[in-house]
Amino acid sequence: MEAKKSKKADLESKRTLFFEVGLTVSILLAILAFEWKTPAGINTSLISELGSSNGTIELPPITTDPKDIVKPAPPKVTFVDRIVVVENNIEPNYSSDIFEEPKDAYVPPVIRVDEKEIDEPYVSVEEMPKFDKGDANHFRNTFVIPNIRYPQDAIDNGVTGVALVEFIVERDGSVTNVRVINKIDKSLEKEAIRVVSGSPRWEPGINNGVKVRVKFVIPIKFELKN
Repeated sequence: MEAKKSKKADLESKRTLFFEVGLTVSILLAILAFEWKTPAGINTSLISELGSSNGTIELPPITTDPKDIVKPAPPKVTFVDRIVVVENNIEPNYSSDIFEEPKDAYVPPVIRVDEKEIDEPYVSVEEMPKFDKGDANHFRNTFVIPNIRYPQDAIDNGVTGVALVEFIVERDGSVTNVRVINKIDKSLEKEAIRVVSGSPRWEPGINNGVKVRVKFVIPIKFELKN
């Protein structure tokens, strides 16, 4: 006949297995207890609701109690009930040295300007001077050339040339400062100056409604004809 074991004997044989399983479960629960942390300030009841939400935890808005706000103290204002007027008996000393010019003060030199430098003649104005109602070419053709006398020495030596004669028509219409500005035979230069210097008065030039001095340069050609 087969020997039958009692239930008590069977449990005794599995006691070691149950102990090991229980120990393993206890260790796992202890590890989970250390690893699991509940966030501070969050109601643990909200965690149970995560299963039905989309995984986002909504926190209540932070509010401040108006009683906790400290208001700054208003500035202290001091009112003066009476104004006291203090008499000033100190008289200013106008004879003090601070108003005196230093002895070694720099005095700029006085620059004297010659009136002739200020009265420089123009070369072009609103209304140019006129000779017998004409211009400078009219003056040369109607007065200068007809009055030229060819110097005999220049004729004998066959001297020719062009004299550039400069002159100024003054405010009163007179002709001044006549000179030849290029190199030419002395006899021809002298004759050109003689003729231009003998010019009658011109109508003076006008600029901005004022009579002014005007400078001219005209060519005078000395040529011998066969």
